[in-house]
Amino acid sequence: MTNNAKASSQSIDFSAINKSTASSFNEQKNLIKRLFKGNRVDCQTCKQPLQLIVPTEKAQTGHYGVFCKKGCTDIELEIDLL
Repeated sequence: MTNNAKASSQSIDFSAINKSTASSFNEQKNLIKRLFKGNRVDCQTCKQPLQLIVPTEKAQTGHYGVFCKKGCTDIELEIDLL
């Protein structure tokens, strides 16, 4: 049997990875929604309040996203300004 035949007879199951990735994405999405509503959300690691940094009229450059002071949480957002 050739290597190609072995590779085609074996398939990789990505379902566990996909499920974990989807779960993580949804958790981050919900965290960002709570911050946009003005709710306080603490970092799971250091228990410090998370900051939501978005562009303003004065500052429209930089890194935008959700961060804690210690850097445990670092979710960078891609924001397109119209």
